[in-house]
Amino acid sequence: MTDDSNSRNHDSSRRQLFKTAGIAAVAGASTFGQRTAAAAEPTAPGGTAIPLADPRNLFPHPPFNAQSQPWPGLASKMTPRPDHGEQSYRGNGRLAGRKALITGGDSGLGRAAAIAYAREGADVAINYLPEEESDAKEVQALVQQAGRKFVGLPGDIRDEAFCKELISRAVTQLGGLDIFVNCAGRQHTHDDILDVSTEDFDWTLKTNLYALFWLTKAAIPHMQPGSSIIFTSSTNAYNPSTNILDYSITKAGIANFAKGLAKQLIKRGIRVNAIAPGPFWTALQVSGGQTTANVEKMGGDVPMGRPGQPVEIAPVYVQLASTESSYMTGQVIGVNGGVGLP
Repeated sequence: MTDDSNSRNHDSSRRQLFKTAGIAAVAGASTFGQRTAAAAEPTAPGGTAIPLADPRNLFPHPPFNAQSQPWPGLASKMTPRPDHGEQSYRGNGRLAGRKALITGGDSGLGRAAAIAYAREGADVAINYLPEEESDAKEVQALVQQAGRKFVGLPGDIRDEAFCKELISRAVTQLGGLDIFVNCAGRQHTHDDILDVSTEDFDWTLKTNLYALFWLTKAAIPHMQPGSSIIFTSSTNAYNPSTNILDYSITKAGIANFAKGLAKQLIKRGIRVNAIAPGPFWTALQVSGGQTTANVEKMGGDVPMGRPGQPVEIAPVYVQLASTESSYMTGQVIGVNGGVGLP
């Protein structure tokens, strides 16, 4: 952009991004009864002033109730329920007309991305395991309430043939593919590497790395210049926890894959980035991803003093998918409550 008019439009769009993030965080606070956000006061046509809020106090802190679920876990059975932006995320048409596929879109970070994308104007397909159908139905209702098309695609991404079928069905039912977000992941705690079986190791690598390879290869031929691919890495890629070593090496691989693939795909006009979350309050943690003791104190060791809620990462998935981040590719964005990684 070179002329003053386009520059002003760009600046306005970027200000709206941070405005959206503020709305999501502040409004989300009332979901948990932590505080009541002051009423927003109009400052200009179509704009609102969002009151300042201490980010440490917006959402629940540890200790949490002891809880565990069988894999893969349901957000609807967690206490407290995670905030994915169901009541708080407000869209601004930043992804109007886009077609997005999100793996792991039934709960956690993928669900937050699905809600945000729909409210930003995108049609959304999500992949999930059949056991997660009840959570997926909630996402379907939220996407359709936003007036967007929803496509549910249950199945296990550890199977290469299914990965190819998943992309094909998403493209056919959405009418194209502009955004591919990989959030699905396998994490299982083991305090000792001697307790990690080959089956466990294979399960984690197949879910987190093999599937990503298969899905990306299948998706690329359907994506036009300007499309965006977003992977989900982790702070464990840079500072691995001792009890999830197999998970940590896959997240390091995802970060590396994003950086390398970005160099290849820019020749096609496709951007590739990754997000590296810290501790987030999701079903992944309570379904074997962490010990019960670690769940009870989750997020207490980061500077923010609490785990992130999925709604707090949604604006980052939106930014990386939108044309506003056109100069961003090969980046790994940390969202970790002050840890400082990556």
